[in-house]
Amino acid sequence: MVFEFIWTKTAHLPILPPPYCRPLFFLSPFKQDQKPMSDPEILQLKIDPSMKSLRPIRRRRRLYAALALCLAALLLLFFKRQTIFAVPVEVVTATRLYPSQTLSLLYASGYVVPQRKAAVASKVTGRLVELLVEEGTRVKKGDVVARLEDDDVLAQKAQAEANVNNAAFQLDSARAARKEADILFERDRRLVEKGAVSMIQFRLSEANLNRAAAAVKAAEAGLEASRAALKNALVALEYTRILAPFDAVVLTKDADVGDIVTPIGSAVNAKAAVVTIADMDSLEVEADVSETNLARVKIGQPCEIMVDAIPDVRFRAAVHMIVPTADRSKASVMIKVRFLDKDPRILPQMSAKVNFLTRELGPQDQTPVTVVSKTAIVNKKDRSVVYFIRGERVSEAVVETGKAWDDLVEIRKGLGSGDKVAVAKDGRLKDRTVIKVIEKE
Repeated sequence: MVFEFIWTKTAHLPILPPPYCRPLFFLSPFKQDQKPMSDPEILQLKIDPSMKSLRPIRRRRRLYAALALCLAALLLLFFKRQTIFAVPVEVVTATRLYPSQTLSLLYASGYVVPQRKAAVASKVTGRLVELLVEEGTRVKKGDVVARLEDDDVLAQKAQAEANVNNAAFQLDSARAARKEADILFERDRRLVEKGAVSMIQFRLSEANLNRAAAAVKAAEAGLEASRAALKNALVALEYTRILAPFDAVVLTKDADVGDIVTPIGSAVNAKAAVVTIADMDSLEVEADVSETNLARVKIGQPCEIMVDAIPDVRFRAAVHMIVPTADRSKASVMIKVRFLDKDPRILPQMSAKVNFLTRELGPQDQTPVTVVSKTAIVNKKDRSVVYFIRGERVSEAVVETGKAWDDLVEIRKGLGSGDKVAVAKDGRLKDRTVIKVIEKE
């Protein structure tokens, strides 16, 4: 197959004058024995007049295509305006500041620990038959917390009471016998003086009197022993009732009804303690202070305690004790800080932070204020403004400022804690300005 350029053979295509007369070449296959067109045949080629109407249509199509491209470019520019025209800003968040933070010497972390805490247990072994408290129950000193099985102790108590009664009756009998012996002795003594009774009879009466007196003493001793046995039974009965040793709150319940309670905690399937209680008025924070900072702490020093579970409240406190020993594994010393302000929400083992202060706190030091970085405040003539972040733009707002602490300034009106405002280094921010947030270096 051989290819050559030939004129398009179309009978209806007229020959156009220059510059429109441009031959159309097509790649057309033909065989080797095929002859090219002759000149007369080429002269007969003409262009259909109806083809002239295609030119305006093509021009309009080109115009429409150009307009579409322009429109697309404008739309792209509109949607990408943030990256092109946006002002780069940093985000600053307004926070709450306690004025006491400016009085800080050092911070230390620790835990809330009760200074009076007890694992209440029984002195005797027995089965727990009644538990009268649960976690969170407040008890007074002497209140019954639980009761052990006491049938055997009650039997011992009844036996001891019977023995006391028997000893009392024996004492009465011995005293009666002594009284009788005393009467006989007095009679024989008078008769022996008159010679009516022999001396032997008198000596026998004296011996009977001494024997009766000894019997009385024996009966008295027996009564005391019975009473002691009764007291022992009563004490044993008291041991079956587990009492609160001081005013406290029940922290944990370590045993339940049916468990064997024994003072020997290693016994199989036995519980050593029934409940664990703590005196909530003795709560203190035990914090570790490094040895290098120990010189900044002294007994009675004012402090401020922040409990993680109550972030919105700061509690007044003071240093109660510096434990006279160091932990060499941590190179720290334990400091005990007592609460001056009580709160029922403070519980043992809560984590806390202690702020050691330079002076006592006044009422004005305990009220938190809203602060923001000074760079976020823009001064315009007689007013101060900030720029709130509203999506891709900022909104101008007037604020009232107050005291200043280093690079922070108090905001009395117009800005709340947690609000986010924009800061532009070049100061080009205005109301409704398009912004682009950048990360701080």
